[in-house]
Amino acid sequence: MAEAFIDSPVLLLFVVAATGYWFGNIRIKGFKMGVAAILFVGLAFGGMNPSFKIPEIIVILGLTIFVYSIGLKSGPTFFATFRQRGIKDIYFIIAMLTVSAGITVGVHYLLGFNPASTGGVFAGSSTNTPALAGLLDVIRHEQHPDSLLAQKAVIGYSLSYPVAIFGAILAIILAIKVLKIDFRKEEVDVKDDFPVKQEVLTCTIEITNPDRTHISIRDLKRLYHWKIVFGRVQRGDGTVELINWDSRFHLGDKVVVIGNKSMVEEVTKSLGKKDPGGIQTNGQSEYTTKRIFVSNVQIAGERLATLNLSERFAAIITRIRRNDMDLLPNAGTTLELGDQVQFIARRQDISKLSEFFGDSFEALGKINLLSFGMGMALGLLLGMVNIELPGGISFKLGFAGGPIIVALILGALRRTGPIVWILPHSANTTLQQIGLIFLLAGIGVNSGHTFFQTIINGEGAGLIMLAALIISFLSAFITLIIGYKYVKIPFSILVGMMATQPAILEFAMEKSENKLPVVGYAFILPIALIIKVLYVQILYLVL
Repeated sequence: MAEAFIDSPVLLLFVVAATGYWFGNIRIKGFKMGVAAILFVGLAFGGMNPSFKIPEIIVILGLTIFVYSIGLKSGPTFFATFRQRGIKDIYFIIAMLTVSAGITVGVHYLLGFNPASTGGVFAGSSTNTPALAGLLDVIRHEQHPDSLLAQKAVIGYSLSYPVAIFGAILAIILAIKVLKIDFRKEEVDVKDDFPVKQEVLTCTIEITNPDRTHISIRDLKRLYHWKIVFGRVQRGDGTVELINWDSRFHLGDKVVVIGNKSMVEEVTKSLGKKDPGGIQTNGQSEYTTKRIFVSNVQIAGERLATLNLSERFAAIITRIRRNDMDLLPNAGTTLELGDQVQFIARRQDISKLSEFFGDSFEALGKINLLSFGMGMALGLLLGMVNIELPGGISFKLGFAGGPIIVALILGALRRTGPIVWILPHSANTTLQQIGLIFLLAGIGVNSGHTFFQTIINGEGAGLIMLAALIISFLSAFITLIIGYKYVKIPFSILVGMMATQPAILEFAMEKSENKLPVVGYAFILPIALIIKVLYVQILYLVL
């Protein structure tokens, strides 16, 4: 079997991935490693035989695909978060990275490391491969490429990287217990500012308040700031109509409203009372409800207001299903490929609506290779640009920084003329998983032999691993405590900011059971990447 793994690295890749995924789903006292287990299984396979290797191109491909797909999905939220919170979060993360560098300096003097090992430990503890590349570049300017210092830096990084993931995960678990985090309550608290799951309800209200009659829907929403959608209304004579901006209620009318639980309750109290019977049409109504997939690239990336749906069809969009979340539509809502749009519409318009929006499930599994290839190429080109700073420090954004910056911008743009940059949700999620598997399995297998040989032979392996555990755990724990209690960052987003490695991010999403960690991860990754590259070179030059 060993010869088969040596002859076929692809076979080795998928055996590691399958075994790691299986181990990751085993629960021990309610805890499971999740996808991060692939990394540790990879280390075990790599430690068995020094000839077990995954080609570096697969690791790079996994990293770039993962960060690019994350960036595309997070682009709109990234810029919305930046506008909402300003530069405060950036100052915070720089301060926390400075604290991490300070802890590294303390460990350096406490354990008597040389500067190259310390730089490697810092790069590994922050799980930042571009930082290691920057460190090796500085060493090579002073030494022969195969110098002992370069080897020490690589060993420090290789030993620190997997330990740092474990340290960060421990910090998350402890912080959740210390801070008594209630993720469900937090989702409710931030529902107006971030894309989280909401309890969207449909309710029928009987109009009994005379003060709310003869006022247009437009004025009611403006006066009371109701974030709901009105659907059908049944008049006193039994006729059923679709609500529009100029509609007015009369006593005895029954109207369907859609919104989150608290808002629906507020509107119900204001208009009248809940009618459990709902609107009864005996199947004779000309209106029906239908869910339609958005698969038409011509309307993806467009705001609802620009589609002029009211002029084309007798239909109302009551909710949009996106990424397992129900969203309430408004004029500014931007449609994305893969959205499920729920309508109340005339039966005769359903086929026209399906044609307009696409309604093809098969199309949602396809990737636009033109836009995907162009975006990836732009990101990789940006990552190759050498950035020079005063003091002789230079760095490149690399295979992670370049693609994610480009992806964030393109994801926020959504489309440029005929080119749609965003991907259907299903395709994006699949790419993320494939990229993550390639990345974790490759890093684990390729680092496994060095990892275990260094441990077996001594060579200060225990001290390096201890240093990595101290740095990663303290840096993560301090970041979580200060960020949550004093900077008032929602914990689900904060844990994403701290998740400097995809395995940690996946663990954070599993614990929070929402997508908010991705917001923090995408928001801070480009900034943190640059700061870490700078700090590792400064540490080496100063120490």
